[in-house]
Amino acid sequence: MASRQYTEDRPDEAAHVREPFVAAPVLSAPRPVPAPPSPTEGAGTEPLGARRPTSEVRNRAGASDFGPLAGYVGDPDVTDVFVNGPDDLWVDRGAGLVRQETWSCPSEAKLRELAVAIVARGGRHIDEATPCADVRLHDGIRVHAALPPIAPRGTLLSIRIPPLDRPRLDSLAASGLFGEGAEAEGARAFIDEAVRNRANLLITGAGGSGKTTFLSALLAAADPADRIIAVEDVAELRVEHPHFIALETRQPNLEGAGGVGLDRLLREALRMRPDRLVLGECRGGEIRELLSALNTGHDGGAGTLHANSLDDVPARLEALGSLAAMSPQTVARQAVSAIGLVLHLERRGPRRVLDAVGRFGIDAAGRLQVEAVG
Repeated sequence: MASRQYTEDRPDEAAHVREPFVAAPVLSAPRPVPAPPSPTEGAGTEPLGARRPTSEVRNRAGASDFGPLAGYVGDPDVTDVFVNGPDDLWVDRGAGLVRQETWSCPSEAKLRELAVAIVARGGRHIDEATPCADVRLHDGIRVHAALPPIAPRGTLLSIRIPPLDRPRLDSLAASGLFGEGAEAEGARAFIDEAVRNRANLLITGAGGSGKTTFLSALLAAADPADRIIAVEDVAELRVEHPHFIALETRQPNLEGAGGVGLDRLLREALRMRPDRLVLGECRGGEIRELLSALNTGHDGGAGTLHANSLDDVPARLEALGSLAAMSPQTVARQAVSAIGLVLHLERRGPRRVLDAVGRFGIDAAGRLQVEAVG
């Protein structure tokens, strides 16, 4: 993005844009974590020297509960771990997935036992009748498990591991999120102004592009006196803010009762007098409640949305709106009024970058469109 996108004086925009908020999980007492196995050279494996020495592997609360995966879960560089059966493990240390050729679990039965135990620690149950589950554990670790018969290759585990350090805009700027040189300075100043002016922000990007991390950092930059209430399907936001509150959905029990969804939680959050209202991820009909709330005086709100490019965002919002019986024209009118800026992230190798900034508009047919700022 050209630096002029951020250096132009746009007081009229910033005045009606808003900002995000989200949830931080409670950390339990740290336990020692074994070091990951040494990498092996060769095609498809991680290069030597990519891991930190054992003394630098940080203690992550409860990592030892992951059995043969403990070393990877405790590795400070690991962001994702994927198990595809007892002898197929892939790990992402920020630069993409790499197969771990030397790893194996003793048997499919042992891997299944591990999955069942991990899910139980998250307060849920998994078996043949309920063969998949999604749980959040200590330290904000998120685990999705799937068992046969829906996983014919064997037990599957997808583990998303957040950084222990809670993100701040300064650290993201140092990592290159805003670019380099004058461009980075202009982009950072633009974002800081949007936060100060309580702009409503929609953060978009593909999976693994850093949406949750960026949202957490934006919320940390909010006024310390602001009451921030975040609603999430699974609490992933880690926000360094003195008045941050999180609400998390609850799955129904085995009888199908007791479930609490995002739409219900958004309505409950509005009764708690939020200064800033945040939806961790827009993925269904709850988009109606979010747009309605942001259109009724709740400035400084935010949310994230999965989209592969800035141009894809209008179609994604229309698709979600259809789940709430909203016409494309209704989605367009509400989104233009509710959301001040769209911040699109992309992953480029080990880096996450702010690739584009956009603003919603309405085309001649009354449909939602987005135009790049600058």
